Amino acid sequence: MVRLSCLLTGRRFVPERVSMMHVRSTGISKFARVLGNNVEFGGDADEIDFPTGSAEWALADPDPYLNKILLKVCEESLKGHDSDHSTLRTVVENTISTLLPHGQAHADVVAKKLGMSERTLARRLAEEGATFNDTLPELKASLATRYLEEDNMPISKIAWLLGFEEASSFSHACRRWTGKSPREFRCSS
Repeated sequence: MVRLSCLLTGRRFVPERVSMMHVRSTGISKFARVLGNNVEFGGDADEIDFPTGSAEWALADPDPYLNKILLKVCEESLKGHDSDHSTLRTVVENTISTLLPHGQAHADVVAKKLGMSERTLARRLAEEGATFNDTLPELKASLATRYLEEDNMPISKIAWLLGFEEASSFSHACRRWTGKSPREFRCSS
């Protein structure tokens, strides 16, 4: 992410702080060259604190096509949501999305990230007419169809982003959700 940010902005910088869930006890000096000296392994989350003001840095080579896609995705996700009130389900979905690639999208992990017990999470979702066990596969199916619309994204990467260990597992799930394999779905959209 840091290298990509340097490439996108055309600037060389070192993050203020980096935290990774991954535990590592050796070879840390290699990371310091890119990430600086304030790197924590075995943290509660994968986080990068970028330098103050970096959100305002202009892109070195902006892509209007990608901007159009991202605006469409953001507008679609905002449809039907009250702008003044974010539902717990939406917060849960956003939390799940960041945990999927790490294989950590479990109710207990999500509840902990949100600062509540698993029972409280279940109760509050039920108040909105939802359950974690329904939200997770529905979110995966929604993300899968969105990712598959992008022809240049490899199916193996989509499988990883959705938390599948193998592309074949993703393929089976895609058939359940859409009645088609990922390739068939991509060709039909």
